[in-house]
Amino acid sequence: MKAVGFTEFGGPEVLQVLELPVPDAGPGEVRIRVSAATVNAVDALQRRGPARSPDARPPFVPGMEAAGVVDQIGAGTDTDLRVGDQLTTIVLADGAHGAYAEQIVVPAESVVRAPHGASDVQAATLPMNGLTARLALDTLGLEAGQTVAVTGAAGAVGGYAVQLAKADGLRVVADASEQDETLVKELGADIVLRRGAEYPDRVRAEVPEGVDGLLDAASLGALTARAVRDKGRVVTLLGYDGPGERGIVYQPIVVFRYAREHAKLDRLRQQVEDGRLTLRVARTFPAEQAAEAHRVLAAGGVRGRLVLTF
Repeated sequence: MKAVGFTEFGGPEVLQVLELPVPDAGPGEVRIRVSAATVNAVDALQRRGPARSPDARPPFVPGMEAAGVVDQIGAGTDTDLRVGDQLTTIVLADGAHGAYAEQIVVPAESVVRAPHGASDVQAATLPMNGLTARLALDTLGLEAGQTVAVTGAAGAVGGYAVQLAKADGLRVVADASEQDETLVKELGADIVLRRGAEYPDRVRAEVPEGVDGLLDAASLGALTARAVRDKGRVVTLLGYDGPGERGIVYQPIVVFRYAREHAKLDRLRQQVEDGRLTLRVARTFPAEQAAEAHRVLAAGGVRGRLVLTF
């Protein structure tokens, strides 16, 4: 089967088309004939190296989410899926087992039906960032009526976080550049403030007591404390867990914790169908042009997801 990966670490140019054996689904697994796989920042980190698992050996195939159809169900697998069903899945990319491949095998718990009416390209954009946003809000543990701040609100994780927070009954104070302000308002943010290092001070001007929690998708780090009330909580995506002032707790999260949370992923699917979550595709590339997709991602300014098609 065709896959896209690399045998040495480096820039986008190391990505190449590979021929790999077709994997078989074992007990508790399903095999997917992939039509679309997204390109994300974690893929670029894996490409630059080192491998996430110290035991992994080349070739390496990145990719953390995909959509397509079921083409094999492992013996004894407990699932209501059938061969031919359209689906979407989160993928734990390790070694040659990432989503940039014509066929992949994943645990049945990591798979849900694609949202009704969504194309494979659209459906592929839901699992990783949707579950990341869900995990972030669950970690903050806020109650309806409380206030959450979201940095990086125009991005893929931040956009889902704004919409999920509103669905949870939270008041949302989000950031945006001038060109993204309309987008973030359309996503449902109650207050939209200019992004950047001064964003926390702008939050305090609007919410003098400080917000109850903050999702830092823009990696402002310690600066976020200025926006948060005493004993509030900040969820970070890139591992920042510095000491908090005034009892503020910084909590890094990793989406792998929710990789088999089938009910949560299926709830996200339902929220797409209900119009509460918006699937945003920025651009598609044939899988053979994965290197160019990585270059576009690195250049920044992408709103929505870059998707490889197979």
